[in-house]
Amino acid sequence: MNEHYWLLALAALVVAATLVGAILLAVRVVRTRKMLGTLGVGGKVAFWGALAYTVFPIDVLPDPIYLDDIGVLAGALIYLGRLVQQRRAAERQLPGQPEPRDEETRRPVP
Repeated sequence: MNEHYWLLALAALVVAATLVGAILLAVRVVRTRKMLGTLGVGGKVAFWGALAYTVFPIDVLPDPIYLDDIGVLAGALIYLGRLVQQRRAAERQLPGQPEPRDEETRRPVP
């Protein structure tokens, strides 16, 4: 009986940890919403698709196992992060401006 109690407690802990991880990733994805206007259609599809997959009950794995939700949210965050980096790099290099020299782009090491 004691062995079954520990297995049940361990399973509950794993489910709780994955649920917390999925919620934290969902919050991070929602925080990227303010940048969706600048990220184009691909960013909007990744954002809304990841949230829809997480919220709707139809999943690859049953809902007590949130690993698939975590994977979808993490993938969306990685994709959105890359889109943001590309957007920022494009903003830094506006057309018609001279290329920065190497000396100007280096920062002094403290």
